[in-house]
Amino acid sequence: MPDFVNNGFKMHYEVHGEGEPVLCIMGITAPNAVWEEHVKVWSQSFQCITLDNRGVGESDQPEGDYTSAMMADDCAALLDEVGVEKAHIVGCSMGSIIGQQLALRHPEKVKSLVLMCSWARCDAYATATFEHMKQCKEHLSPAAFMEWIQLLIFNKRSWDDPEVYQSMLEARQDAEEAENPQPLHGLKGQAAACISHNTLDQLKGIELPALVIGGEDDIFTPRWMAEEIHAELPNSTLHLYPQSGHAFHWENLDDFNQRVADFISTNC
Repeated sequence: MPDFVNNGFKMHYEVHGEGEPVLCIMGITAPNAVWEEHVKVWSQSFQCITLDNRGVGESDQPEGDYTSAMMADDCAALLDEVGVEKAHIVGCSMGSIIGQQLALRHPEKVKSLVLMCSWARCDAYATATFEHMKQCKEHLSPAAFMEWIQLLIFNKRSWDDPEVYQSMLEARQDAEEAENPQPLHGLKGQAAACISHNTLDQLKGIELPALVIGGEDDIFTPRWMAEEIHAELPNSTLHLYPQSGHAFHWENLDDFNQRVADFISTNC
């Protein structure tokens, strides 16, 4: 579980498996461990590189606003650190906007893009959601904050599934007992990156193969956001899972893992 320092910023990352390099970038509030059930499958065929974004986990958590461009530069430096010239990028939520910026700022480092529950710009609803997230983080207990996140990301069918609901309860307890919780200023920095991100007018310049993927019933990043990105990217495929929310990749775990593996293999 190594760390490296670039321009005074320490980033924590992990490498799993061997083969075609895949850089996995997680979303707001989430450390790299959230990739576990995906990397368990993908690392059988690929070299999976996961990281803690700035502001969370074991990476540095500097004060102040972050940007998606800044965080893309962090990831580009990581690829240099591990000796990877070109990688497939799989980005979840905030990770997907970082992936967009990687393709725009460092196109020579990117082979393909998987953009999960993504957006090219925030509207008033999305901006308000990120602003409210900061307030919830500040005023709720860790368990209650996790419950609020679960309300935001899981579809009704997950709440109605006893096994999935039990896992949600366990996640709340884990949040309450976490040894290294995300600090408020780390979340604020990440939220600023999410709110300020706007690449809509630049997406036509990304000619890489792209899979834009999400849930039809996502209330956090609604389907129009995915459809807007798909319409602008010249070489993209769109797939939206029915009865699925922002956490569609857990709600359709096996199909998602295989679909992404197939997409990467096709574009090696």
